[in-house]
Amino acid sequence: MLTDLYIPGDSLLHRARPAWKLGVLFLYCTSVFVISHPLMLAAGLALVALGYGIAGLGPRDAFTAIRPALVVLLIIFVAQLWLETLSLAAYVTLRLMALLMAAALVTYTTRASEFTEGILALLSRAPKWVPKDKIALAMSLVWRFIPMIRAQFDEVREAQRARGLERNMLALVVPLVVRTLKTADEVAEAITARSLD
Repeated sequence: MLTDLYIPGDSLLHRARPAWKLGVLFLYCTSVFVISHPLMLAAGLALVALGYGIAGLGPRDAFTAIRPALVVLLIIFVAQLWLETLSLAAYVTLRLMALLMAAALVTYTTRASEFTEGILALLSRAPKWVPKDKIALAMSLVWRFIPMIRAQFDEVREAQRARGLERNMLALVVPLVVRTLKTADEVAEAITARSLD
């Protein structure tokens, strides 16, 4: 079953229009990534922390947002440390963490159906030849598949850990890919049954 990462709430962020949240997220990520300055990063992290506080979310929710990427973040930190300096390695890693937490904040406060409506709102002024409904559907499916794949990975990892295969990447990846493709086929059949191209 496809689910989303929405955390119920009645905060200002929960009630905000999805199109506005997506627009602010785009501006935030662009600013933090393009303006390479420690003060900008500090302001970005403070803004994310403020957003989590307004939404009624805590440090545990922020950690949940970056937990799937911890290995990648560690690799990036070590690579930057090897090639450059400790300060640059910390800066690059913290900047990526800020982007991940900001994106997660939007997912935590936006239902998948609202996300689709937000995409449609952003595309409302696009040319007529742009397939707005298909783009919104595709983005909605991606939105729902991400937590589903993460949940399936956790299930596969626990099953392989019971067999003593938790360090065997092949034993983890192959069942995950098979289960993901099977779910994708089921979703495709459901879309076809509803006469959607």
